[in-house]
Amino acid sequence: MPFWLELLICACLILGSLFALVGAIGLYRLPDFFTRLHGPTKATTLGVGGTLIASMLFFAHHTGSLSLHEVLITLFLFLTAPVSAHILSKAAMQQKVELFEQTRGQPWEDDH
Repeated sequence: MPFWLELLICACLILGSLFALVGAIGLYRLPDFFTRLHGPTKATTLGVGGTLIASMLFFAHHTGSLSLHEVLITLFLFLTAPVSAHILSKAAMQQKVELFEQTRGQPWEDDH
């Protein structure tokens, strides 16, 4: 395996793991549901995406062709993460989930 390819794979793995770590810390540390939702949907999606790109590069070099498994996983991930976050936020709005006092934008409250 060429040295530049190993460096590229390592960079994708390190960046992917850093994004996943930031997403996990955000999920743990943020105060309410709506701010906590950003951790797994933004940073963790990028983290898994970086890991999948590294996997695609590694196995493409060893097998000589692009693996359909990684492409399908990436496609599924990038399609379902925003949709599930949207559905979760709509459900939380319907349930009128309690917010942190500094969170702005409360669409279910009446201004009357």
